[in-house]
Amino acid sequence: MEVPLSWQLAKLLVSIGMVLGLSVIAERVSTRVAGLLAGYPLGTAIALFFIGLELSPQFAADSAVHTLAGFTATLAFGGGYLVGGRRDGLAGIVRGTALGLLAWLATSLILTTFDFTRISGTLTTLAAIVLFSWLYRRVPETRATPRGGFSWSALALRAGLAAGIIFLITGLAHVVPSAWAGVMAAFPVTMYPFLVILHLVQGAAPVATVIKHYPLGLGSLLCYALVVSLTYASLGLWLGTLLGFAAATLWLLLWTRFQQWWHQRRVSAPETP
Repeated sequence: MEVPLSWQLAKLLVSIGMVLGLSVIAERVSTRVAGLLAGYPLGTAIALFFIGLELSPQFAADSAVHTLAGFTATLAFGGGYLVGGRRDGLAGIVRGTALGLLAWLATSLILTTFDFTRISGTLTTLAAIVLFSWLYRRVPETRATPRGGFSWSALALRAGLAAGIIFLITGLAHVVPSAWAGVMAAFPVTMYPFLVILHLVQGAAPVATVIKHYPLGLGSLLCYALVVSLTYASLGLWLGTLLGFAAATLWLLLWTRFQQWWHQRRVSAPETP
């Protein structure tokens, strides 16, 4: 199927906007919040929506089932990047990217051999969230340093990476089974360009903080993928996407409230003599 130029331009513009927004949050708010929002259905939503638009809502719904488990490969990518990208500068980015992609590919190859259901896919990623959260427990917190204005070179790099990944995923979806399309849709489309820019500008420490908080932000992505897998074929892409974002936002709000309550409880708890 020939993809209209207007759809291609839409992919480009939406990808640019989401990556820029995440970068602004990291520099103006905190890397911790950016890590949580990196788990919001940004790149996955773009990929699944355009897969459904270019192929069929049913194909996208079937892919979304495997996306639920595919987030485990995304967590593996973050772990690989964290281990490989410990140095500042371009060398750290290259090594982090190489090890992250290797971890993502190895995990994806394993995941695509299983016939996941909504329940088994969700449970697989939940187990991975617990594992990686435990592994990251001693990663130090580092706040990104605020910087004024945008760098045009950074803007071009963000745009090129995010848009290129989106085009690659949606293009390959035309020639691969729904299992692979779903796993690819879970790739950190917006988080990876953000990590590269943050790493290049501010070093490896803030990147590690974002990766540390990424697993706990995946709940909204799981909610989104679960809802669109249930609604795309029956309700259509637009309504399914709207309901998916509503579920993801509700989860994020509830999770944020829970974190606030937990933090206040720990602060107000009496110290043990």
